Amino acid sequence: MIIGILDLQGDVEEHQLITEKTFEEMNIDGTTKLVNVLEDIKDCDGLIISGGESSTIGMHLKKTGIYEYIKTSGIPILGTCAGLVLLSEKTDQDQPLLGLINASVKRNGFGRQRMSFETDITFNNEEYHGIFIRAPYVDEISDDVEVLSKYDDKIIAVKQNQYMGIAFHPELTEDTLVHKVFLNEVLNYIS
Repeated sequence: MIIGILDLQGDVEEHQLITEKTFEEMNIDGTTKLVNVLEDIKDCDGLIISGGESSTIGMHLKKTGIYEYIKTSGIPILGTCAGLVLLSEKTDQDQPLLGLINASVKRNGFGRQRMSFETDITFNNEEYHGIFIRAPYVDEISDDVEVLSKYDDKIIAVKQNQYMGIAFHPELTEDTLVHKVFLNEVLNYIS
């Protein structure tokens, strides 16, 4: 299994490390690969889009052709923070969106950088410690979107088909729960 990690912004190295740890824990023969141009993604079985500035990431995806590849290939994607925004159909800014999850997302929904926080949440029916940095939240979903987590009555993790978007940063913890759920999605998709 090859998991691509978009190498533009965010905690790229941290996502690599936690993904590799998850491969070990799940006994999967896998590797991570940095994705920056279209050729990089073509042999990947899944893609992680980490945090950063979602408008900038979206423009990069369009400029490199990765945007069209994602839209047509069906490659499973885990989007964290800015990645959640990009996976959604709608947000409160005018920017490129992949529209792969039928959801509307409020960027910086929990406030700016100084309002970042950590808290215990339930993710996919399991206890998890969430780290929120300028985090968005989902303010509207369609019936075919599965809610994986809420905090303070706000939706913070969703899944639709092989696409999973979360508002927090699992790469900043040692807990592999989020990446396990994602890698199981990838396994289902490639089998």
